[in-house]
Amino acid sequence: MKIEIFEGDITTLAVDAIVNAANTSLLGGGGVDGAIHQAAGPELLQECRKFGRCETGEAVITSAYNLPCQYVIHTPGPVWNGGNSGEAEKLTSCYRNSLKLALKKELTAIAFSSISTGIYSFPLQAAAEIAVKTVTTWPEKFPEKVIFVCFSPEVTATYKKLVLT
Repeated sequence: MKIEIFEGDITTLAVDAIVNAANTSLLGGGGVDGAIHQAAGPELLQECRKFGRCETGEAVITSAYNLPCQYVIHTPGPVWNGGNSGEAEKLTSCYRNSLKLALKKELTAIAFSSISTGIYSFPLQAAAEIAVKTVTTWPEKFPEKVIFVCFSPEVTATYKKLVLT
């Protein structure tokens, strides 16, 4: 699997799927979730309503509508509560369940946002370690390429340090 780091707007990537750091309602919100919903258009919200909700660590896939990718994989990450509430396991599940959906659809390239590191306050270093470890130990053929999309120079530097060592 090829791994790339990209600093910028996940909604601009023409990959098979982008992974949305969603909330459990799937109805959009702030941060990357709000940006994805805004860029995709109202049809995304309509499709997300059909799921009802998605539990933390689970994942669902929708069409991408006005985005340059084909699909959006939505996965609600855990809110950081000090690390003793299963946050690491739930975050690992976000990445695994997203990868399972990519495998099922035979997607060759997907882009992950930095799940739970924004408003959910998961410590960046720990979250990046989980993301990189989960992706690099994924044993399946698909996806062939994973892009970690970073929203700031600090996040980019953290991911680069983990991927390049």
